[in-house]
Amino acid sequence: MSTEKLSLAEVESLATSALIGAGTRPESAKSVGKAARAAERDGIRSHGLLYIPIYCEHVKCGKVDGAAVPEVSQSRLSSIQVDAKTGFAHPAIDAGFKELIPLVKANGCVGLTISNSYNCGVLGYHVERLAEAGLVGIGFTNSPASIAPVGGKKPVIGTNPFALAVPDSAGGVAFLLDQSASVVAKSEIMMRAREGNSIPEGWALDAEGQSTTDPEIALKGSMAPSGGYKGFGTGLLVEVMAAALSGAVLGLQASPFSGTAGGPPRTGQCFIAFDPDAYSGAEFYERISTLADAIESQDGARLPGDRRRKNRQRIELEGVEVAQSLLEKISSFCA
Repeated sequence: MSTEKLSLAEVESLATSALIGAGTRPESAKSVGKAARAAERDGIRSHGLLYIPIYCEHVKCGKVDGAAVPEVSQSRLSSIQVDAKTGFAHPAIDAGFKELIPLVKANGCVGLTISNSYNCGVLGYHVERLAEAGLVGIGFTNSPASIAPVGGKKPVIGTNPFALAVPDSAGGVAFLLDQSASVVAKSEIMMRAREGNSIPEGWALDAEGQSTTDPEIALKGSMAPSGGYKGFGTGLLVEVMAAALSGAVLGLQASPFSGTAGGPPRTGQCFIAFDPDAYSGAEFYERISTLADAIESQDGARLPGDRRRKNRQRIELEGVEVAQSLLEKISSFCA
């Protein structure tokens, strides 16, 4: 397979140009382009350039309104709502964070919900930005139904990830937890289906609730919940926060993130941010440092997010290997 090496700056530029070419307003395209760059930087290929053709196709078919301008409102002192207007989630989150961060600094804790949204990509990317601003950030995002309840066969909730980013005392991130309610993100199975590769046992179930290693069959069945009923419970928590609380569409009613069938998914996100200085202050950082040391001091143990951090250090220097066929597909959307 013929490949080409791109710098991260070239990844961002290509993604942004393709999205603009497909009909996305420049501000939104830049927001999504930055997220694609971050995904490639952290070694999360399934949410990097591989997703750009899907985003572009969805703009063209109307699944996403590329020209949408998010609308921000504030119903209470510490309550922010953003209507994504069926546009990309990324610029809606950007608009919400612009209001949220100073409000948390002033009030100690703020909740942000986003409705009429779309796939927000790597959830950890968003909450990490809150930690870099010195805040404890928690995020939730729901998605089209793909996980059946334990003992059932019909999907009820999506892979529904949640993420937690914890600041250190030096303006960085102590650790980042980002995990879905399923054993693996659905995008990982979609990537293997596109590449013609099998999936490991235990990732997904067929339509009859039996384990399968065929990604195509898995996409017609359901994702396996992480930890059985506990994973399904986590997904329910996320559904309440990201869909019910925000006023977004339940995963049961949302159109798929993949393919062109159906209109806008209208899913949602929810973020909660805390300023440690409003609570335990310096003691917070001391406890986080002690907690992190207790994990990292053990041979073979690692903090959540360490793999991404190591990928980041390497890929920022080496660049990204991209299949020529994918580059051509993305370039076809560029104006």
